[in-house]
Amino acid sequence: MKRPEACETIADIRAEIDRVDRELVALFAERTAYIDRAAAIKGPLKMPARITPRVEEVVENVRREAALRGLPPDLIEKLWRRLIDWSIAREEGVLGPEWKDTEAEASGEGERR
Repeated sequence: MKRPEACETIADIRAEIDRVDRELVALFAERTAYIDRAAAIKGPLKMPARITPRVEEVVENVRREAALRGLPPDLIEKLWRRLIDWSIAREEGVLGPEWKDTEAEASGEGERR
């Protein structure tokens, strides 16, 4: 691993970006395993995939983290809402359509992208 300031060529930069991308994919795979486990736990509890207060908590957490790291919170929020929507759709695939949060659908929240 080279720090950005230690990279001297475009090849160095590309190699490090590829390394970071591999790590990001591994982290997304890990996150997905937790999403799958959440669906397994929620099913018997008859919990919906989308729990709006939790969605908003996650969004606030990533906005705060983005700001701390010098990233644009609005951009990170848009990215995370897409990730959250994908995660919820994955959970709903396990739980079945009867466990959709009708409150979110009625408010249009399920349409946000």
